[in-house]
Amino acid sequence: MKPASRLIHPPRSEAQPTATVNPLIQKGSTVLLPDAKALYDDDAFVTYGRSGLASHEALKSALCDLERAEAVELYPSGVAAVAGALLAVLEAGDELLMTDTAYKPTRRFCDRTLARFGVTTRYYDPTLSLAEVEALVGPRTRLIFLESPGSLSFEMQDVPALAIMAHRRGILSLIDNTWGAGHVLKPLDLGVDISIQALTKYVGGHSDSFMGSAAARDPDIAARLKAGVTDLGWSVAAEDAYAMLRGLRTLDVRLRRHEATGLALARWLEARPEVRQVLHPALPVAPGHDLWKRDYSGACGLFALVLKPAQAGATAAFLDALQVFGLGFSWGGFESLAIDCDPQLKVRQFRRDYGGALVRLHAGLEDVEDLIADLEAGLEAWRPLAV
Repeated sequence: MKPASRLIHPPRSEAQPTATVNPLIQKGSTVLLPDAKALYDDDAFVTYGRSGLASHEALKSALCDLERAEAVELYPSGVAAVAGALLAVLEAGDELLMTDTAYKPTRRFCDRTLARFGVTTRYYDPTLSLAEVEALVGPRTRLIFLESPGSLSFEMQDVPALAIMAHRRGILSLIDNTWGAGHVLKPLDLGVDISIQALTKYVGGHSDSFMGSAAARDPDIAARLKAGVTDLGWSVAAEDAYAMLRGLRTLDVRLRRHEATGLALARWLEARPEVRQVLHPALPVAPGHDLWKRDYSGACGLFALVLKPAQAGATAAFLDALQVFGLGFSWGGFESLAIDCDPQLKVRQFRRDYGGALVRLHAGLEDVEDLIADLEAGLEAWRPLAV
């Protein structure tokens, strides 16, 4: 070959890659196949880079083990995983039963996008009894969406009972399992059909990569999820798949620290005169604690508190006084975060009066004494505005 061609086709090494504890990061859209027959043998060969290379396959395998699943699909974000799973199993004319406490982007996707394609979303109060939820199932109901604990307000649902009811009524069940991180809750063991995670949160753990996953056991559901990823053209970067796998290796030790710090903060806040209630499922007095104790093997660092009644601006004063807690919407990373939940509660159909401002906290990996001192400073700023 001439020099210009040799730049593109240098001699290929026949040596096998050196064995390392981590997978290779392969970057490529084109995949070279061994012969003409392999070009169209999608079952035997990876024929295009978008379907996943070494780091993608290693992550999928690890997530299958984590979720006790037969198949996992990867998506470029958590909300993409929700959207992808819903689009894979729902059709025009179907009805979706959605918990009213769902993650805000999930709700937005249902109300704006699914509605345009002829799928009706009906919201239900997550505190309803099993019989009351089952009474909502109609002839067009195709899927029930669970989130336990619920976003912002941490209501617990009876996941196995709802999954059994769904199977009995011939409908599918799906859960957003991001709070459980696939580690302290195993939804597929409880009968749920699809377990969704925003890997961006605890699996990634370092607030620097986006990704989502959907896990399933049933071959037909797994095939639908795979087809949805293929048909919609989703893919994730090899470096991001590698970063998620790296985060997964330390998930257990990080989650234990998040849990311990979160519970220490929750117990400290319970004793504060400025706090009306702490919403943390692992607290014995919390609503749904018995369900948490039965189904979960642990907790994470995400929970909420209700401040006592105060004047306008009191919540902002509390948040603005924080120096260690950052003000941000994500969670699951190494850093502690806080947000005011009240503006997001307005979209709910089944609103509750919590008796004061609802604030969500994420307990990061900082020293717990520093976090307590930071909350003390926030409460001190809040106190002059109490009523």
